[in-house]
Amino acid sequence: MRTVRLLAAGYLGLSLLTFAAVIALRGHPDIVTDAVWVRTFLVVLSSIAVTFFAARAAKGSRPALRRLRILSGVMTVAIVVIVALPGLFPGWLRIEQAVCGVLLLAVFLLSRRAFPGPERQAA
Repeated sequence: MRTVRLLAAGYLGLSLLTFAAVIALRGHPDIVTDAVWVRTFLVVLSSIAVTFFAARAAKGSRPALRRLRILSGVMTVAIVVIVALPGLFPGWLRIEQAVCGVLLLAVFLLSRRAFPGPERQAA
């Protein structure tokens, strides 16, 4: 779970840096659109939740692990859609989201190995 916690912390750090960049560039509506504001805010919230769930799961909380798996999986799918849809977000944000997606995919896959569920224990 150490790697999962590090990946979650990386996702949080990148999300906070991106939100700080959005704030710094707020005077450039061609770079920071309304959609960018909303997306980066939601990503910061999800990164806080992922980091919290990863920390709790590392301490043995199965409900936190389940929430971590669900949130990291859902956010990965959402990021794939965002990166794939042309014109919805500027290129710089799509690149940042792709990096976040890689981090979250790793969190999802590694968290599936921790404390296997009943379906995996029987195998």
